[in-house]
Amino acid sequence: MTIPLSRNRNFRLLWASQVLSEFGGNASMIAFPLLVLAVTGSAGASGLVLSTSAAAEVVAGLPMGALADRWDRKKVMLGCEAAQVLAGASLVAALLWGMATLAQMVVVAAFMGLCAALFVPAEDATLPNVVSDDQLSTAVAMNAARSYLGQLSGTAAGGFLFAVGRFVPFMVDVLTHAMAFVGLTLLRLPVRKAQPEPERHLGREMATGLRWVWGNRPIRVVALCAVGLNLFFAAYFIIIIVLARVRGVPPGEIGIMAAMLGVGGLLGTAIAPYLHRKLHPYLSIVGVFWILTILAPLAVFIRNGYGMGALFATMAFFTPTANTTITTSQLLLTPDALRGRLTGVMGVLAGVAATVGPALGGFLMGVVSHDQAVLLCAGGVAIVTLLTTVSPTLRAFPRHEIDETSPAAGHPLVAEEPFPATSRTSINELSVPNERRQRDG
Repeated sequence: MTIPLSRNRNFRLLWASQVLSEFGGNASMIAFPLLVLAVTGSAGASGLVLSTSAAAEVVAGLPMGALADRWDRKKVMLGCEAAQVLAGASLVAALLWGMATLAQMVVVAAFMGLCAALFVPAEDATLPNVVSDDQLSTAVAMNAARSYLGQLSGTAAGGFLFAVGRFVPFMVDVLTHAMAFVGLTLLRLPVRKAQPEPERHLGREMATGLRWVWGNRPIRVVALCAVGLNLFFAAYFIIIIVLARVRGVPPGEIGIMAAMLGVGGLLGTAIAPYLHRKLHPYLSIVGVFWILTILAPLAVFIRNGYGMGALFATMAFFTPTANTTITTSQLLLTPDALRGRLTGVMGVLAGVAATVGPALGGFLMGVVSHDQAVLLCAGGVAIVTLLTTVSPTLRAFPRHEIDETSPAAGHPLVAEEPFPATSRTSINELSVPNERRQRDG
């Protein structure tokens, strides 16, 4: 008999521990540029610290995904939480003693990015081992809701905590990661099935993950479509923020406007499991692409922050349905031995889109008017949508009935038979950027 998620001890521990972790992480990440600006007086240095964290996560994505497959995943998650406690505590101590430097803040930010690059593949690969196959879509949607909650609450609290004291948001981050560590110690994971161990070689293990992703047409097509959409939406988001300011929208309204993206996504996670079960996977994915294509150009005609916030919320409301379909299908298709590497590969792709997108938005604003830049990004979204719609691969995107002989049952597969999955091929840039990429949903 399947245990309901509400009574699944392992899932509750994993979910609750990461609610705490994500709250503290988002609070500290929103406070980081404020801290750097207060200590150095340089806006450029503030950007350097945040870029360092994001760059470290992207650069380390492939090797950390391979290590998440090689090592005990519970120990990996515990180690990441403990490392973030120590890194955050070092910064708190330096702030209390008046010894904080830009160099230390850059190192701490890089360390946080590295920990995220290792933790996320380990957690993603763990999820199918703590819930049943028929509960996976609901668990994926709940994890997406968790990320939205952490982002909204942590971001809102970070500025307030920084106003109380420079060290306060980082102390809260230390405490939440410490509580998450305690929660994860109580996690009971099934023993992974013993498999023949070839000679360990990180480069070859990373190459296996890359071949696994590229060698499977359905996953490759979904990944490229999602990355293309994320790229143009990241550019679109930056352009809209600038456009709102140019039109005289007050900063408070701009903050509400950005927050509505998270609110819409959070509400969308409530219906995502239901729609995932009722709709064909192709319709779940393509429908979201078309909704974004239709809505994106409307920003040209909206003149206030609240109206733009409503548009953002509507866009984000339907995104979790596509993400749940993509993530669930991929996780069920992936053998346990490769899930970490797949997440690592997809994290790199998502990170590249998140990095290039804002740069593309800035370039467009420099060569055309803001309204034209909006329409060019909307046109990019439309092109990706058309390619997605006519793709025969996506039309045949499967519903999965997993049995004991399937890859998801844990049986090792050879690289010549891959049909991979990962929880990072999602449309995960339709949210305000945060420390934990991604995620998914």
